[in-house]
Amino acid sequence: MYAIVRCGGRQEKVAVDDVVTVDKLAGEIGSTVVLPTLLVVDGDNVVSAPADVAKYEVTAEIVGATKGPKINIMHYRNKTGYKRRMGHRQPYTQVKVLGIKAGK
Repeated sequence: MYAIVRCGGRQEKVAVDDVVTVDKLAGEIGSTVVLPTLLVVDGDNVVSAPADVAKYEVTAEIVGATKGPKINIMHYRNKTGYKRRMGHRQPYTQVKVLGIKAGK
């Protein structure tokens, strides 16, 4: 059994006991979060209707925080002596999926 969940503008395929890296979530390490479900597949049974998918709940536990790779940004303008160097590392949260349940 697996589910497709929405996290920060992206969609992730998750199953029970998977550790997934998603965009930064508010919460402390060890707290549980509920991820919004888009699709649930249980063997040959595929649930995709919004009314039916709303009955399913994917719970996950926050395992830790991490950062993405360093992205270097260089601004340069010709013949003016203008150079500017910046960098960026996107913050992410690692979550472990605890369960996919049909609730409500």
